[in-house]
Amino acid sequence: MVNSGGLRLSSRIESWPIAGSFAISRGSKTRAVVVVAELTDGRATGRGECVPYARYGENPEAVLERIESLRGAIAAGLNRLDLQAALPPGAARNALDCAFWDFEAKAANERVYELAGLPPPKPLVTAFTISIGAPDEMAAAARAAAARPLLKIKLGNQGDPARIAAVRAAAPKAELIVDANEGWNAQNLAENLAACASAGVTLVEQPLPDGGDDILSKIHRPLPVCADESAHDRASLAALVGKYDAVNIKLDKTGGLTEALAMAAEAKRLGFSIMAGCMVSTSLSMAPAHLVGQQARVIDLDGPLLLAKDHEDGLRYDGSLVYPPEHSLWG
Repeated sequence: MVNSGGLRLSSRIESWPIAGSFAISRGSKTRAVVVVAELTDGRATGRGECVPYARYGENPEAVLERIESLRGAIAAGLNRLDLQAALPPGAARNALDCAFWDFEAKAANERVYELAGLPPPKPLVTAFTISIGAPDEMAAAARAAAARPLLKIKLGNQGDPARIAAVRAAAPKAELIVDANEGWNAQNLAENLAACASAGVTLVEQPLPDGGDDILSKIHRPLPVCADESAHDRASLAALVGKYDAVNIKLDKTGGLTEALAMAAEAKRLGFSIMAGCMVSTSLSMAPAHLVGQQARVIDLDGPLLLAKDHEDGLRYDGSLVYPPEHSLWG
Protein backbone atom coordinates (compact mmCIF):
# COMPACT_ATOMS: atom_id res chain seq x y z
CA MET A 1 0.00 0.00 0.00
CA VAL A 2 3.03 2.26 0.25
CA ASN A 3 3.46 5.05 -2.28
CA SER A 4 6.82 6.67 -1.61
CA GLY A 5 6.15 9.32 -4.21
CA GLY A 6 6.83 9.69 -7.90
CA LEU A 7 3.79 7.77 -9.13
CA ARG A 8 2.44 9.24 -12.36
CA LEU A 9 -1.28 9.39 -13.03
CA SER A 10 -2.98 9.37 -16.41
CA SER A 11 -6.71 9.17 -17.03
CA ARG A 12 -9.10 9.22 -19.95
CA ILE A 13 -12.70 8.72 -21.06
CA GLU A 14 -13.45 5.71 -23.26
CA SER A 15 -16.61 4.73 -25.15
CA TRP A 16 -17.41 1.09 -25.90
CA PRO A 17 -20.31 0.15 -28.22
CA ILE A 18 -23.07 -2.03 -26.81
CA ALA A 19 -24.33 -4.92 -28.90
CA GLY A 20 -27.77 -3.52 -29.78
CA SER A 21 -29.04 -1.47 -26.84
CA PHE A 22 -29.37 -1.80 -23.08
CA ALA A 23 -32.69 -0.71 -21.58
CA ILE A 24 -33.89 -0.33 -17.99
CA SER A 25 -36.86 1.52 -16.51
CA ARG A 26 -34.95 4.83 -16.56
CA GLY A 27 -33.99 4.67 -20.27
CA SER A 28 -31.72 2.97 -22.78
CA LYS A 29 -28.23 3.44 -24.20
CA THR A 30 -26.11 2.10 -27.03
CA ARG A 31 -22.61 2.83 -25.65
CA ALA A 32 -20.84 2.22 -22.36
CA VAL A 33 -18.89 5.33 -21.37
CA VAL A 34 -16.16 4.61 -18.83
CA VAL A 35 -13.29 6.49 -17.21
CA VAL A 36 -9.91 4.78 -16.89
CA ALA A 37 -7.15 5.70 -14.42
CA GLU A 38 -3.56 4.47 -14.75
CA LEU A 39 -0.75 4.70 -12.20
CA THR A 40 2.87 3.99 -13.08
CA ASP A 41 6.33 4.35 -11.64
CA GLY A 42 7.93 3.54 -14.98
CA ARG A 43 8.33 -0.14 -14.11
CA ALA A 44 4.85 -1.29 -13.09
CA THR A 45 1.50 0.09 -14.27
CA GLY A 46 -1.86 -0.37 -12.58
CA ARG A 47 -5.25 0.31 -14.16
CA GLY A 48 -8.76 0.87 -12.90
CA GLU A 49 -12.04 1.58 -14.68
CA CYS A 50 -15.25 3.20 -13.48
CA VAL A 51 -18.69 4.02 -14.87
CA PRO A 52 -20.02 7.48 -13.97
CA TYR A 53 -23.72 7.06 -13.27
CA ALA A 54 -26.21 9.89 -13.78
CA ARG A 55 -28.52 8.34 -11.15
CA TYR A 56 -25.93 9.45 -8.58
CA GLY A 57 -25.27 12.84 -10.14
CA GLU A 58 -22.11 11.74 -11.96
CA ASN A 59 -20.91 12.37 -15.51
CA PRO A 60 -17.69 11.34 -17.26
CA GLU A 61 -16.18 14.81 -17.46
CA ALA A 62 -16.72 15.59 -13.78
CA VAL A 63 -15.39 12.17 -12.72
CA LEU A 64 -12.31 12.65 -14.89
CA GLU A 65 -11.74 16.07 -13.32
CA ARG A 66 -12.08 14.62 -9.83
CA ILE A 67 -9.51 11.92 -10.61
CA GLU A 68 -7.12 14.46 -12.10
CA SER A 69 -7.46 16.66 -9.01
CA LEU A 70 -5.33 14.11 -7.13
CA ARG A 71 -2.48 14.07 -9.65
CA GLY A 72 -0.18 16.17 -7.45
CA ALA A 73 -1.10 14.35 -4.25
CA ILE A 74 -0.41 10.97 -5.86
CA ALA A 75 2.96 12.17 -7.12
CA ALA A 76 3.71 13.38 -3.60
CA GLY A 77 2.92 10.00 -2.02
CA LEU A 78 -0.86 9.64 -1.54
CA ASN A 79 -1.58 5.90 -1.31
CA ARG A 80 -4.64 3.67 -1.44
CA LEU A 81 -5.39 4.08 2.27
CA ASP A 82 -5.13 7.88 1.98
CA LEU A 83 -7.46 7.73 -1.01
CA GLN A 84 -10.36 6.48 1.10
CA ALA A 85 -10.47 9.82 2.90
CA ALA A 86 -9.40 11.96 -0.05
CA LEU A 87 -12.45 11.09 -2.17
CA PRO A 88 -16.01 10.09 -1.26
CA PRO A 89 -17.53 6.78 -2.39
CA GLY A 90 -18.31 6.82 -6.10
CA ALA A 91 -16.93 6.25 -9.55
CA ALA A 92 -13.80 8.42 -9.32
CA ARG A 93 -12.52 6.72 -6.19
CA ASN A 94 -13.32 3.33 -7.72
CA ALA A 95 -11.08 3.87 -10.75
CA LEU A 96 -8.19 5.07 -8.59
CA ASP A 97 -8.65 2.45 -5.86
CA CYS A 98 -8.58 -0.38 -8.39
CA ALA A 99 -5.60 1.18 -10.15
CA PHE A 100 -3.75 1.25 -6.82
CA TRP A 101 -4.57 -2.43 -6.17
CA ASP A 102 -3.38 -3.38 -9.66
CA PHE A 103 -0.20 -1.32 -9.32
CA GLU A 104 0.61 -2.80 -5.90
CA ALA A 105 0.16 -6.34 -7.22
CA LYS A 106 2.27 -5.79 -10.31
CA ALA A 107 4.99 -3.95 -8.38
CA ALA A 108 5.19 -6.83 -5.88
CA ASN A 109 4.82 -9.52 -8.57
CA GLU A 110 1.86 -10.91 -6.64
CA ARG A 111 -1.88 -11.17 -7.24
CA VAL A 112 -4.40 -8.85 -5.64
CA TYR A 113 -6.12 -11.71 -3.84
CA GLU A 114 -2.81 -12.51 -2.14
CA LEU A 115 -2.30 -8.90 -1.07
CA ALA A 116 -5.86 -8.85 0.28
CA GLY A 117 -5.41 -12.12 2.19
CA LEU A 118 -8.09 -13.90 0.14
CA PRO A 119 -8.09 -17.44 -1.24
CA PRO A 120 -7.46 -17.96 -4.96
CA PRO A 121 -10.59 -16.94 -6.90
CA LYS A 122 -12.69 -19.55 -8.68
CA PRO A 123 -14.84 -19.26 -11.82
CA LEU A 124 -18.33 -17.91 -11.16
CA VAL A 125 -21.71 -18.32 -12.83
CA THR A 126 -22.94 -14.86 -13.81
CA ALA A 127 -26.42 -13.67 -14.62
CA PHE A 128 -27.19 -12.58 -18.18
CA THR A 129 -29.38 -9.48 -18.49
CA ILE A 130 -32.62 -9.24 -20.46
CA SER A 131 -33.48 -5.58 -21.12
CA ILE A 132 -36.95 -4.24 -20.47
CA GLY A 133 -39.30 -4.10 -23.44
CA ALA A 134 -42.64 -5.42 -24.63
CA PRO A 135 -43.48 -8.91 -23.31
CA ASP A 136 -42.98 -10.53 -26.71
CA GLU A 137 -39.62 -8.80 -27.19
CA MET A 138 -38.43 -9.90 -23.77
CA ALA A 139 -39.69 -13.42 -24.39
CA ALA A 140 -37.70 -13.60 -27.62
CA ALA A 141 -34.54 -12.40 -25.84
CA ALA A 142 -35.11 -14.86 -23.00
CA ARG A 143 -35.71 -17.70 -25.45
CA ALA A 144 -32.38 -16.96 -27.14
CA ALA A 145 -30.66 -17.08 -23.73
CA ALA A 146 -32.76 -19.89 -22.23
CA ALA A 147 -29.81 -22.29 -22.00
CA ARG A 148 -28.05 -19.95 -19.56
CA PRO A 149 -28.52 -20.97 -15.92
CA LEU A 150 -29.25 -17.47 -14.56
CA LEU A 151 -31.14 -14.63 -16.23
CA LYS A 152 -31.56 -11.12 -14.82
CA ILE A 153 -34.82 -9.59 -16.00
CA LYS A 154 -35.16 -5.81 -16.14
CA LEU A 155 -38.62 -4.63 -15.07
CA GLY A 156 -39.98 -1.41 -13.60
CA ASN A 157 -42.86 -0.22 -15.78
CA GLN A 158 -46.59 -0.77 -16.02
CA GLY A 159 -47.42 -4.29 -17.20
CA ASP A 160 -44.57 -6.08 -15.43
CA PRO A 161 -46.64 -9.18 -14.49
CA ALA A 162 -47.14 -9.89 -18.20
CA ARG A 163 -43.44 -9.38 -18.85
CA ILE A 164 -42.22 -11.81 -16.20
CA ALA A 165 -44.81 -14.41 -17.18
CA ALA A 166 -43.70 -14.19 -20.82
CA VAL A 167 -40.05 -14.55 -19.84
CA ARG A 168 -40.74 -17.56 -17.64
CA ALA A 169 -42.64 -19.29 -20.45
CA ALA A 170 -39.74 -18.62 -22.82
CA ALA A 171 -37.03 -19.81 -20.39
CA PRO A 172 -38.66 -22.47 -18.23
CA LYS A 173 -35.45 -23.94 -16.78
CA ALA A 174 -33.37 -20.84 -16.04
CA GLU A 175 -33.15 -19.29 -12.59
CA LEU A 176 -34.68 -15.81 -12.81
CA ILE A 177 -33.80 -12.73 -10.81
CA VAL A 178 -35.53 -9.38 -11.36
CA ASP A 179 -34.27 -5.81 -11.23
CA ALA A 180 -37.01 -3.17 -11.03
CA ASN A 181 -34.55 -0.23 -10.81
CA GLU A 182 -36.80 1.68 -8.37
CA GLY A 183 -39.67 1.48 -10.88
CA TRP A 184 -42.48 0.12 -8.67
CA ASN A 185 -44.56 1.91 -6.06
CA ALA A 186 -46.63 1.16 -2.96
CA GLN A 187 -49.74 0.60 -5.09
CA ASN A 188 -48.34 -2.08 -7.42
CA LEU A 189 -45.69 -3.60 -5.15
CA ALA A 190 -47.76 -6.52 -3.87
CA GLU A 191 -49.06 -7.43 -7.34
CA ASN A 192 -45.61 -7.32 -8.88
CA LEU A 193 -43.97 -9.31 -6.08
CA ALA A 194 -46.73 -11.92 -6.36
CA ALA A 195 -46.23 -12.16 -10.13
CA CYS A 196 -42.51 -12.68 -9.59
CA ALA A 197 -43.11 -15.32 -6.95
CA SER A 198 -45.57 -17.09 -9.25
CA ALA A 199 -42.92 -17.13 -12.00
CA GLY A 200 -40.39 -18.68 -9.63
CA VAL A 201 -38.18 -15.61 -9.40
CA THR A 202 -35.58 -16.09 -6.66
CA LEU A 203 -34.61 -12.44 -5.98
CA VAL A 204 -35.98 -8.96 -6.71
CA GLU A 205 -33.64 -5.98 -6.77
CA GLN A 206 -34.67 -2.50 -5.62
CA PRO A 207 -38.42 -2.56 -6.26
CA LEU A 208 -39.03 0.88 -4.70
CA PRO A 209 -37.15 4.19 -4.88
CA ASP A 210 -34.34 4.80 -2.43
CA GLY A 211 -35.85 6.72 0.44
CA GLY A 212 -39.34 5.45 -0.35
CA ASP A 213 -38.83 1.83 0.64
CA ASP A 214 -39.92 1.78 4.30
CA ILE A 215 -43.01 -0.23 3.36
CA LEU A 216 -40.75 -3.22 2.72
CA SER A 217 -40.35 -3.63 6.49
CA LYS A 218 -44.12 -3.72 6.98
CA ILE A 219 -45.24 -6.29 4.42
CA HIS A 220 -44.78 -9.98 3.88
CA ARG A 221 -42.08 -10.44 1.26
CA PRO A 222 -42.91 -13.60 -0.74
CA LEU A 223 -39.33 -13.78 -2.04
CA PRO A 224 -35.99 -12.21 -1.08
CA VAL A 225 -35.56 -8.51 -1.87
CA CYS A 226 -32.15 -7.00 -2.60
CA ALA A 227 -31.07 -3.39 -2.11
CA ASP A 228 -29.20 -1.79 -4.99
CA GLU A 229 -29.75 1.96 -5.26
CA SER A 230 -30.33 2.01 -1.48
CA ALA A 231 -27.02 0.26 -0.72
CA HIS A 232 -23.80 2.21 -1.27
CA ASP A 233 -21.12 1.49 1.32
CA ARG A 234 -20.84 0.23 4.90
CA ALA A 235 -22.49 3.36 6.26
CA SER A 236 -25.69 2.66 4.31
CA LEU A 237 -26.25 -0.88 5.61
CA ALA A 238 -27.71 -0.33 9.09
CA ALA A 239 -30.75 1.52 7.67
CA LEU A 240 -31.55 -1.46 5.41
CA VAL A 241 -31.98 -4.02 8.18
CA GLY A 242 -35.57 -5.32 8.22
CA LYS A 243 -36.34 -3.95 4.76
CA TYR A 244 -34.03 -6.06 2.62
CA ASP A 245 -32.70 -9.59 2.62
CA ALA A 246 -29.64 -8.95 0.42
CA VAL A 247 -27.45 -6.10 -0.82
CA ASN A 248 -25.94 -5.57 -4.26
CA ILE A 249 -22.30 -4.53 -3.91
CA LYS A 250 -21.03 -2.55 -6.90
CA LEU A 251 -17.58 -0.99 -6.92
CA ASP A 252 -18.82 2.18 -8.61
CA LYS A 253 -21.03 2.74 -5.57
CA THR A 254 -18.58 1.71 -2.86
CA GLY A 255 -15.73 3.66 -4.39
CA GLY A 256 -13.52 0.68 -5.11
CA LEU A 257 -12.46 -2.77 -4.01
CA THR A 258 -11.13 -1.62 -0.65
CA GLU A 259 -14.54 -0.48 0.60
CA ALA A 260 -16.36 -3.27 -1.27
CA LEU A 261 -14.51 -5.95 0.70
CA ALA A 262 -15.19 -4.13 3.96
CA MET A 263 -18.85 -3.71 2.99
CA ALA A 264 -19.16 -7.43 2.25
CA ALA A 265 -17.86 -8.29 5.70
CA GLU A 266 -20.26 -5.85 7.38
CA ALA A 267 -23.19 -7.07 5.27
CA LYS A 268 -22.58 -10.64 6.38
CA ARG A 269 -22.31 -9.53 9.99
CA LEU A 270 -25.73 -7.88 9.70
CA GLY A 271 -27.27 -10.99 8.15
CA PHE A 272 -27.56 -9.89 4.53
CA SER A 273 -26.76 -12.19 1.66
CA ILE A 274 -24.57 -10.63 -1.02
CA MET A 275 -25.01 -9.94 -4.69
CA ALA A 276 -21.99 -8.82 -6.71
CA GLY A 277 -23.15 -6.45 -9.44
CA CYS A 278 -21.79 -4.21 -12.15
CA MET A 279 -22.56 -1.41 -14.54
CA VAL A 280 -22.34 -2.01 -18.29
CA SER A 281 -18.58 -1.82 -18.78
CA THR A 282 -15.52 -3.76 -19.87
CA SER A 283 -13.58 -6.60 -18.31
CA LEU A 284 -11.36 -4.05 -16.59
CA SER A 285 -14.33 -3.16 -14.36
CA MET A 286 -15.38 -6.79 -13.90
CA ALA A 287 -11.95 -8.03 -12.79
CA PRO A 288 -11.92 -6.54 -9.25
CA ALA A 289 -15.66 -7.19 -8.88
CA HIS A 290 -14.91 -10.86 -9.53
CA LEU A 291 -13.11 -10.96 -6.17
CA VAL A 292 -16.22 -9.60 -4.42
CA GLY A 293 -18.23 -12.23 -6.27
CA GLN A 294 -16.31 -14.97 -4.46
CA GLN A 295 -18.38 -14.09 -1.36
CA ALA A 296 -21.72 -13.61 -3.14
CA ARG A 297 -24.72 -15.87 -3.59
CA VAL A 298 -25.76 -14.08 -6.79
CA ILE A 299 -23.27 -12.81 -9.36
CA ASP A 300 -24.17 -10.27 -12.04
CA LEU A 301 -20.93 -9.60 -13.91
CA ASP A 302 -22.13 -9.79 -17.49
CA GLY A 303 -21.09 -6.29 -18.58
CA PRO A 304 -18.62 -7.45 -21.27
CA LEU A 305 -21.18 -9.90 -22.66
CA LEU A 306 -23.39 -6.92 -23.51
CA LEU A 307 -20.66 -5.11 -25.46
CA ALA A 308 -19.91 -5.37 -29.16
CA LYS A 309 -16.22 -5.77 -28.22
CA ASP A 310 -14.03 -5.98 -25.13
CA HIS A 311 -10.33 -5.80 -24.24
CA GLU A 312 -8.20 -8.33 -26.11
CA ASP A 313 -7.01 -9.71 -22.75
CA GLY A 314 -10.51 -9.47 -21.24
CA LEU A 315 -12.12 -11.97 -18.92
CA ARG A 316 -12.79 -15.42 -20.30
CA TYR A 317 -16.47 -16.31 -20.48
CA ASP A 318 -17.55 -19.88 -21.19
CA GLY A 319 -21.28 -19.43 -21.60
CA SER A 320 -22.27 -17.92 -18.26
CA LEU A 321 -19.13 -19.09 -16.46
CA VAL A 322 -16.71 -16.20 -15.95
CA TYR A 323 -13.09 -16.95 -15.04
CA PRO A 324 -10.69 -14.90 -12.87
CA PRO A 325 -8.68 -12.24 -14.73
CA GLU A 326 -5.28 -12.87 -16.20
CA HIS A 327 -2.43 -10.84 -14.72
CA SER A 328 -2.14 -8.81 -17.94
CA LEU A 329 -5.67 -7.44 -17.54
CA TRP A 330 -5.76 -6.63 -13.84
CA GLY A 331 -4.67 -7.88 -10.47
